[in-house]
Amino acid sequence: MSGRWALSLELPGLTLPEHEPVLRGAEAAGYTDAWSGETGGHDGFTSLVLAAAWTERMRLGTGVVNVFTRGPAVLAQHAAALQNASNGRFCLGIGSSSNVIVERWNGIPFERPRTRVRETVAFLRAALAGERAGDGGFKLEQPPPAPVPIYIAALRERMLATAGELGDGAFVNFLPLASLPQVIAAIRAGEREAGKEEGSTDVLCRFFCIQGDPDQAFALASWMFAAYATVPVYEQFFRWLGHGEAIDPLVEAWRARDRARAVELAPRELIEDIFILGDAAAQRARLEAYRDGGITTPVLLPIPLVPPGTPATADVYGPLVESLAPVPGAAAEPTPAPGGAAAPTPAQGLPAA
Repeated sequence: MSGRWALSLELPGLTLPEHEPVLRGAEAAGYTDAWSGETGGHDGFTSLVLAAAWTERMRLGTGVVNVFTRGPAVLAQHAAALQNASNGRFCLGIGSSSNVIVERWNGIPFERPRTRVRETVAFLRAALAGERAGDGGFKLEQPPPAPVPIYIAALRERMLATAGELGDGAFVNFLPLASLPQVIAAIRAGEREAGKEEGSTDVLCRFFCIQGDPDQAFALASWMFAAYATVPVYEQFFRWLGHGEAIDPLVEAWRARDRARAVELAPRELIEDIFILGDAAAQRARLEAYRDGGITTPVLLPIPLVPPGTPATADVYGPLVESLAPVPGAAAEPTPAPGGAAAPTPAQGLPAA
């Protein structure tokens, strides 16, 4: 578990076919996992279906799909199919998401998120074991031959404890290094509640890794932070961590619809404690500090800085992925897929919620 090193499949600007050389290169360089995301880009499952065909050893997981916009039976069907397609390499990461995605974008009430997660986990455990699940008695026609590990996305104390209690793993995000002990402690509390061995939960964290010009990197990180920290679930997360005063000016400007001012007010110290900046050596050292603090599977999202109008293609991502690989230099530079993705800047390919 402690030796895992993952690539995030939310690669801004790449078409799905362009993922192939990047994934093949990542596996050759020693990446052990690939985890998808699901916000405003590709859905959380399609990239993993392709990854199952393009890779041989990598563990594949959703990081994460939410429990509101798909019913539990549909999630069970997706999980069983991907476990089959990947020959037992799949993990199902689920979470409650946010009011923006669930309610504003999909028109579904965002109510009792922790209860919804707990009920979904119970349903999935039964269904994926080949048993009847839920009040309706749903039963998979072809349950997976091997168990599907379930990972729970969490931000604050109660959901983190739920992940430690019910999950095979926990998936965290936008985590300041200084706040890592607080988050790990909440997961451990859930493990103790369930009578599990402390430290048995695989803890994943997605890291936004931006190399290149320091000013450009910080500007992009500031924009991303402002877009996320003003979503209610993330705003509450940062307040729980004790950063309420630091984000107050940013939140006030954002709610006044002064986006540019909000980005200017993004707190530098907090941003530098969350984002993985600097050259490859500095980034690797920072990632190791997270591993030392309890993150067992870092999930790396390399974000290239490209000039406006320049496509972010596989040959742009290849060197970044390899520079952060657990076995540096092991992978040959991937061959770019035909064509190119029209993504003028990485920021335009990143979710805002």
